[in-house]
Amino acid sequence: MQPFANPEIAEIRSRIDQIHDMLAKSAGDGQPKSDPAFGIGEAEPRLVDQLSLSIQLRRIRKSHFGTAQMSGAIWDMMLDLMLANANGRSLSASDLATGAGVPLSSGLRMIAAIEAAGLAKRSIDERDRRRSIVRLTEAGADKMASYFEKFHAAVRGGYSRAA
Repeated sequence: MQPFANPEIAEIRSRIDQIHDMLAKSAGDGQPKSDPAFGIGEAEPRLVDQLSLSIQLRRIRKSHFGTAQMSGAIWDMMLDLMLANANGRSLSASDLATGAGVPLSSGLRMIAAIEAAGLAKRSIDERDRRRSIVRLTEAGADKMASYFEKFHAAVRGGYSRAA
């Protein structure tokens, strides 16, 4: 895991990694499905199965969020915002940029794009007016939650060929 200067971001990254591990372990609720064409039911899914699922999930994300660019660093920011929201925390713009591994100037442009899509909102930090705090909007939190419902359905459905 990449070290982060901000302990909150490091904790968020750690929790995201834990979520990914839990999702990988709970795929199919522990009940392997049998499909020799895809290697399902084997101890480890074949690489082609993992790639197919990854492509399927990317397509689900693209169709779910529409025209909003939800990949790379912007997606990392959305994940950080969702986790912070779930834990009742807020993140600064610099926290988001650091967590996504981009320079602050690039991070600010990405945050502006997320704001323009109506998924997040910036406000001035009351304790330090030089900082801006970024939070998911209600619509952003709802959109992320419904995406993860689709995500879980795809993972529970087992590996399938991406259409």
